[in-house]
Order: sequence, then structure tokens, then C-alpha cells
Amino acid sequence: MRILAIESSCDETAAAVVENGRTALSNVIASQVEEHKIYGGVVPEIASRRHAEAISAVVRRALTDAGVTLNEIDAVAVTYAPGLIGALLVGVNYAKSLAYAANKPLVPVHHLRSHIAANYLCHPELEPPFLCLVVSGGHTHLVDVQDYTTFRVLGKTRDDAAGEALDKAARAMGLPYPGGLNLDRVCKNGDPTAFRFPKPRVDGAPLDFSFSGLKTAVLNLLHNAAQKGQTLSTEDLGASFQSAVVSLLCEHTLAAIKETNRKTLVLAGGVSANSVLRREMKKLCEKHHLRLFVPDLPLCGDNAAMVGAQGYYEFLAGNRADLTLNAYATKTIE
Repeated sequence: MRILAIESSCDETAAAVVENGRTALSNVIASQVEEHKIYGGVVPEIASRRHAEAISAVVRRALTDAGVTLNEIDAVAVTYAPGLIGALLVGVNYAKSLAYAANKPLVPVHHLRSHIAANYLCHPELEPPFLCLVVSGGHTHLVDVQDYTTFRVLGKTRDDAAGEALDKAARAMGLPYPGGLNLDRVCKNGDPTAFRFPKPRVDGAPLDFSFSGLKTAVLNLLHNAAQKGQTLSTEDLGASFQSAVVSLLCEHTLAAIKETNRKTLVLAGGVSANSVLRREMKKLCEKHHLRLFVPDLPLCGDNAAMVGAQGYYEFLAGNRADLTLNAYATKTIE
């Protein structure tokens, strides 16, 4: 079964053809990173306009690269939530029009479910149930994946996401956009013990996260140093901040593993590309005799192949949409 998938939830216009949920026949991405660098972050209005300009060519390229025609596609899958509402609407409306014109089933796909499904493309042996840590610029979730379309959120951030905290800290240190990626690169040789950061807790919800306090702490360090005419080492400060964020992610993940008794841990989302997170999660899994699955680096960020992978399982579960399908800026994964 071949699914044409479309992704436009943020600043990547993407389309892919995926076969049987496990093989990407094509995966095309039109990135806007260079344009948004000027502003230090994604400008929603610009992102939406660029999606509208690029989406037709991206879809055509995905079909061409896969060596198939639209007639040979069995269904059209599209990210409909969550994300930037204007950006999502471009993809949703294009997918609805395409599915209607080609008389193909339309499959709505949740963005976070897609990030989890990226692992199915990289690891043919991976099957639910498992525990997944979803970490991205806008989301930090601990999810019990009970089967391909049944999810239970065990914990999530109450304020900033881990990726958002990394991006904002990097920007405060003067690093260019995308901040989290550049922070990881610059701080590889930094001292992770040079600066101490708090470990925020959420009363009554031990698996929930809070990163706003960490972000404020790094801003205060930088402001206080500037007022004294001092310069802090970006390498050491960045390494210490990354260590603090990853430490929280690991501690909460271990607690969720003990609660669910899962033997398999999966990472997903843009921050799953972070080298410190990958290293520390590998150590955690080796220590506690767990299987660890992480997506290949090109599939950590937003792409359409992951939408096609999840779309296949949504299709098998009978999830369909009609022309009334709308986009949603926020929506639970459950």
C-alpha cells in the first residue's frame, strides 16, 4: 500500500511516498531555515506563504522520486494538528483538494504520532508496545504507545518544551538560529559541571516537566555577568545547560519506565537528534537492560515520510477524513 503524505506544520514544506508504513520511496523537504535565520526564529506569516508557494512542486517531486503516479497512490495522508495554524491550513487544504480530485481516501495524522512513527522507517523490528519520549521545539511528552494508534500521555511539560528552552538559551548566548542545533555543535568540548542549574519539579505530577525555570536561570546568569562586565564561556555554559535539560529528561523517563514496566524506549522529535540526549539515554538503557530506538538524524526533524508511516497505520485502523477536515494549533495525541 502506497501513501502520499504531506507535512506543513511549521517551516518545512514536505511530501513523501511511503509503502506499507515502513519504506520511504521518496521524502522531499523544502526548508525555510535560511530565511527565518534573519529573524532568529520562525515567523508564522512567512512560513505560511512559503508553504503555499512550494507545496505543489514538492508533491510533484515526491511522486517523481518515488516513480509513481497519483493514480498509483492508495491514500493521501496529511498533518492536521498540532502546529502553526496558518502553516497547517496550507497542507490540509492542499491534501483535501488532491484527495477529492483524485478520488483517494484522506487520512488525518497527528504530528506527534508521526514523530514516533519515524522510528518505524528506521527500525523494521520495532513494534508497540513501548515507552516514547517525544522532545521537540514545541513539545515534551512521555507517551505510553500501546499499539499503533492507541497512546496514553504519562507526563508532559507544563510550560516551555525542552527544545524551546534550548533554543532560547542558545539565542541568549548569541548563537544563530536554529539555536538548539548550534548549541549542541558549539558545546561539545564544554564543561557540563561548570555551572549549576535547578531541577524543577511539578507538585503532584512527578512525570510532568517544567523548563521555564531553567531558561530563566541561564538568562539571569548572562545578565548578571554582563552587568559586572564579565564574559561567560559559551562552551561551558551551553554544556552545563544541556546537561541540566537532559538530566531532567532522563530522570523522568526512568520513572516512567518503572511505572509502566516497559522494556523498550523510543526517542522521537527534533531534540532526539541532540548528541548529549542520545548518549545519556544510551547509558540509561544499558544500565537498566532496555532496548533503545532512535530515529536516523534526517528523520528527527519535520518530514513527510514519518507522516506516511503513521498514516498507514491510521488507515488500517479506519481513520478517515472528509472535506470538512480542519487544522488545529493544539490537540492531544490521545
